[in-house]
Amino acid sequence: MEQTQYLIDTNAIIDYLGNKLPASGMAWMSHIIDDIPNISVISKIEVLGFNASDEHYEIISCFINDCCIIDMSDNVVEKCIEIRKNYKIKLPDAIIASTALAQNMVLITRNISDFKNIQRLKVVNPHEV
Repeated sequence: MEQTQYLIDTNAIIDYLGNKLPASGMAWMSHIIDDIPNISVISKIEVLGFNASDEHYEIISCFINDCCIIDMSDNVVEKCIEIRKNYKIKLPDAIIASTALAQNMVLITRNISDFKNIQRLKVVNPHEV
């Protein structure tokens, strides 16, 4: 049986690194992150683009360096165009959703409502596990 693969959204990264998840969510995320965590190139840009103290930026950078960064392949781009045509969604969220779909991954995000209407996209809120 194939193991479920996850794509971690920007807000889930921030909540995890900031220890803002409930204990069950922290434990669940730790288990996923023990493998190589997967993130979209958009999440890398968003997370590293925050103004943070040097200490916090070091933690974020170390986390990002341990991640598998999924770039925007032609397949991701085509799915993103399809999503933007069919759903009212911000471009960064469309890129993240299309990355999860193209890679057959479950998206981990706090913002379930941003993605709830996208068909075939599986979503998990780490605050509710």
